[in-house]
Amino acid sequence: MPTTTIQMQCHLPIPQPPAPHPLTSRHVAVIGAGAAGLVTAIELRREGHSVVVFERGDQVGGTWVYTPKIESDPIGFDPARSKIHSSLYKSLRTNLPRECMGFRCYPFVAKDDPDRDPRRYPGHQEVLWYLQDFTREFRIDELVRFETEVVRVRLVEEEEEKWKIKSKQRSGKDETEIFDAVVICNGHYTEPRVAQIAGINEWPGKQMHSHNYRVPEPFRDQVVVLIGSSASAVDISRDIAGVAKEVHVAARSVEDEKSGDQSGYDNMWLHPMIESVHKDGTVFFQDGSFVHADIILHCTGYKYHFPFLETNGIVNVDDNRVGPLYKHVFPPALAPCLSFVGLPWKVVPFPMFELQSKWIAGVLSNRFALPTQEKMMEDVEAFYSSLEASGMPKRYTHNMGSSQFEYNNWLAAQCGCPAIEDWRVQMYNTSSKNRRAQPESYRDDWEDHHLVLQACEDFMKYTTHKISDRSAS
Repeated sequence: MPTTTIQMQCHLPIPQPPAPHPLTSRHVAVIGAGAAGLVTAIELRREGHSVVVFERGDQVGGTWVYTPKIESDPIGFDPARSKIHSSLYKSLRTNLPRECMGFRCYPFVAKDDPDRDPRRYPGHQEVLWYLQDFTREFRIDELVRFETEVVRVRLVEEEEEKWKIKSKQRSGKDETEIFDAVVICNGHYTEPRVAQIAGINEWPGKQMHSHNYRVPEPFRDQVVVLIGSSASAVDISRDIAGVAKEVHVAARSVEDEKSGDQSGYDNMWLHPMIESVHKDGTVFFQDGSFVHADIILHCTGYKYHFPFLETNGIVNVDDNRVGPLYKHVFPPALAPCLSFVGLPWKVVPFPMFELQSKWIAGVLSNRFALPTQEKMMEDVEAFYSSLEASGMPKRYTHNMGSSQFEYNNWLAAQCGCPAIEDWRVQMYNTSSKNRRAQPESYRDDWEDHHLVLQACEDFMKYTTHKISDRSAS
């Protein structure tokens, strides 16, 4: 399949609903200059708001900025540890095809540049370059204050619907400013969640979280127990298997009949979850099997973490549920002046960020109306009740999976945007199926060429002009 080498700005034909009130422009703070913060800044500026983006790093990209550095506490227990934002490992490639993954307003197609990565499932550096291209094209960097960490966000007591933000520059200078609204886009792949294991305080081996995994070499000739079944767990287990003595993967989703040797590897085994560990170094699994392990590697996800946010208990994180939030975005009691972009997971993230931020921007300008606070809370409570009735643990509140497209289409309808393209839905589903069937080869062995053609046709349809084909410097 030849590689498409056009890079374009697309303009979706959007019929706009009538404004419920006179339009207004607000002074808005965006926290984070990763993918969510960048597209939020664009949508806010398009809507006529003034925008300041706070970014504690020295460049855009958020979690897509790779660093070989790891934290001083590899398991993430020590609150005083040196913190690293990114969780990328060196070998990471996307688990979504680029056509499906990119913003609707700026398609993620391959560059005609020998230094770039043309693959449909590119490495992490190509995603960062894409975000840098996006930033330059829309001049987002002029809105960003780099090396500036937000240390406190709180309501202004004497002035309703105003927010006081205290920030600290790397140079040490503190600043306090007032904003009309705050959009939180700080990501959720930084604060590790770890498995609770019986006997772990007596176990003599090492522990680490995948947040601090970069390369397999430290695991050479070790017996490793890896906990988890997510895409990163699959990647990392195979990465490590090339150098480790043994890799034992423990996951809740594993049943007894599915445990055992892993196809293609003579040193990797699949197990049900860990039952307990012991001071002689033994790790027991729920099926009664056991190993003597050197390292336990937690590929067990992350916590939502907003240490800077003070809302007097209105918004809290309870067992990884950020709430109460209307449609995962607005806290009813503080809407529309506080909002979140990017909380849902198991999703195609960039297009969802785009729709969430478009909705937020329109609500803040009064072009779109929210329900009353009471109606929003009723919706939130009904949603939580439905999760409880279905037996869904609270920690999966923001886990969407296949329901993401219904959610995206709801957002699109609020904004007067076209629904999510059929090819994008089919491409996601096809990719997910292929990933489960061929975890080793799905990124390079695919047969959805017809969907790629449909994507490229859509990209051209929504294009009014081509963007200069520039590589990242």
